Amino acid sequence: MGISNHSLELLKTLTQLNGISGHESEVRNYLKETYTSLGYETIKDNLGSIFAIKKCGKENAKKVLVVSHMDEVGFMVTGITSNGMIKATAVGGLNDQTLLSSRVLLKGEKGYLYGTIGSVPPHLMSSADREKPTPLASMLFDFGFTSKEDALEAGAYIGAMMVLEGKFEVLNNGKRLLAKAFDDRLGLAVGIELLEQLKEQELDYDLYIGGSVQEEVGCRGALTSSTLVKPDLTIVIDCSPSRDSSGNKEELGQLGEGVLLRVIDGSMIAFPKLIKYQKEQAAECGVKVQYFTSPGGTDAGAIHKNYDGILTFTQCLCARSIHTCSTILDSDDYVSCLNLTLHMLKTLTSAKIISLQEED
Repeated sequence: MGISNHSLELLKTLTQLNGISGHESEVRNYLKETYTSLGYETIKDNLGSIFAIKKCGKENAKKVLVVSHMDEVGFMVTGITSNGMIKATAVGGLNDQTLLSSRVLLKGEKGYLYGTIGSVPPHLMSSADREKPTPLASMLFDFGFTSKEDALEAGAYIGAMMVLEGKFEVLNNGKRLLAKAFDDRLGLAVGIELLEQLKEQELDYDLYIGGSVQEEVGCRGALTSSTLVKPDLTIVIDCSPSRDSSGNKEELGQLGEGVLLRVIDGSMIAFPKLIKYQKEQAAECGVKVQYFTSPGGTDAGAIHKNYDGILTFTQCLCARSIHTCSTILDSDDYVSCLNLTLHMLKTLTSAKIISLQEED
């Protein structure tokens, strides 16, 4: 299949932007600039979610929303010690065992500061200490400051955003990709490519494509943005945890096996008619799909419950080591997601939306 250089550049750019929940301005500004440069009008809600609009020009047109979240997991500064160490709380779901000695970026009042999460060398640990994980509450973030005054002068402050540093790398001749924040910058990249390819396409409905805020802390932007748009149909593109590292092919969530048919998770039971629709559309355009379940959730969990219910389905990909600075994505899966979503949007009609709403 092969991923394009354009896709790689988009993914590199988006993953290297920084934006934890509630601090998505870098990502939002990039999206607004990109959407505007493509000639699209944009709208946003009061929490900061942003969308490009492609109107079909028909009266009382149906509305389709394609949404991916802008935020990544990270940290917020909660304290500065007398010797200049930083204390933090998690923003989003983080595994404490993945954190020690990771490099971090703190967005201070004067720009970015580079540092690390301090770790104790084994020489100074008791055997009992080695057996138990270090909780985040006990971790100290070290930016080389020598005092609290030093840290404040450099621009650190309570409430500042911190993210894990995670460079974008192409692995195995382009087969796999490594970076932070594929969850969910991959979805934003798909959205931009959809807007590029649909620019001259006539559609039978009004299309809204963009990014939501604060998904990692409870799908807050999903609720406000779907209230803003009032869609008849929503497609949520997101990144889910793979379970294939052991080599067990029976586990759900295999890299390289295509788009996920996410039948149930912690926030939503899929509409059976939409799972059927995904399978049919994938067969038409030759894209692989795989069944998936998860104890977690996506923006779909909030959107499908809004108003009297919004017809919603997920178009997710799985990746290894999500919610870390070293997530691995299969590039063919990305292309599959893009091609399937593009095919759906090109062939979708108002009549089909109505039939999906009416079918049992």
